[in-house]
Amino acid sequence: MINMRSIATLGVLSLGLLSVSAQAVERGQLMADTCLACHSGINSEAMIPNLSQYPSSMIISQMKAFRDGSRPSTLMMRHAMGYSDEEVALIAKYLGVQGQ
Repeated sequence: MINMRSIATLGVLSLGLLSVSAQAVERGQLMADTCLACHSGINSEAMIPNLSQYPSSMIISQMKAFRDGSRPSTLMMRHAMGYSDEEVALIAKYLGVQGQ
């Protein structure tokens, strides 16, 4: 028979499993996945660069340039302003070509 204590135990166990699952997903990947909606190469006809072809250092410098306004944009400035330097680095590490 299921009682309140059993239900509470199941709830705690479920929350613990969700927490472990969420931690297993790399933070940089989670943030980078939103970038890939436009920057995966699928939209090449729209002149949107495929970020997997650029070094991580270039992704970082361009995001900072969008954020500080030194690189004009219609949309990317808004996106870049939403990320800290640490988050930009995590995104670039996941998306960019490493070692270049």
